[in-house]
Amino acid sequence: MAAPIADPAEARGRLVRFRPQDTYGSYRDEAPAGENRCYERDVFPRSRPRQCRARVEIRDGGGTGRGLVLGVLTNLAQGWLPAPWDQIPNSGAVWSTVAFIAGALLARWASLRVAAVAGLLAEVGLVAGYYGYAEFGRDGMGDLTFPLLWLTLACVAGPLFGVAGVWWRRSRTVRRRVTGLASLAGVFGMEGIDYAWTLHYTSQAWACLAVALLASLLMAAATRSGR
Repeated sequence: MAAPIADPAEARGRLVRFRPQDTYGSYRDEAPAGENRCYERDVFPRSRPRQCRARVEIRDGGGTGRGLVLGVLTNLAQGWLPAPWDQIPNSGAVWSTVAFIAGALLARWASLRVAAVAGLLAEVGLVAGYYGYAEFGRDGMGDLTFPLLWLTLACVAGPLFGVAGVWWRRSRTVRRRVTGLASLAGVFGMEGIDYAWTLHYTSQAWACLAVALLASLLMAAATRSGR
């Protein structure tokens, strides 16, 4: 076993340098019981990468903290943006995007299970930040029905979109990459259809559909470039 490279407290936020010849390169794994250190060792390209960095990030609540901040920002952005874009921050698709990004950022380090947990923590943080600011920074969040409803949805959407982010960025199969891409674009598209069909908000519907198209194009370009 190689020499220790970092204490878990120091590993947070550090970037692992991978060898170009490996698909996933080297990975950090937890040290044996009783040793509070992380070790680096080589793996074959087909092995599942498990990163001490990802585990430390989740254990320290990094995803939840960022979710809290973004939850507050989505609440505030509804008053900052002009119509019809002011409805975009008030969209469940935007929160799903945060979980997707949380998974995509961990794609080079983490397993699908870790990405699912990261997506869940991000979504829970969003709900807490949004309704926490509504309660203490505005006139109150009112009845608990909607916070509990969105918290329940977060427990479903968070893991799903966290995994979708990993699929889009890391998967070797075209089917999973396309599925990851389509999941994010599709949720904005369905939001736009709901605005048009159910609520009859035409301008907001076009805004969501524009975001869906833009997201598809940008993600497809990033996939082709291998980023």
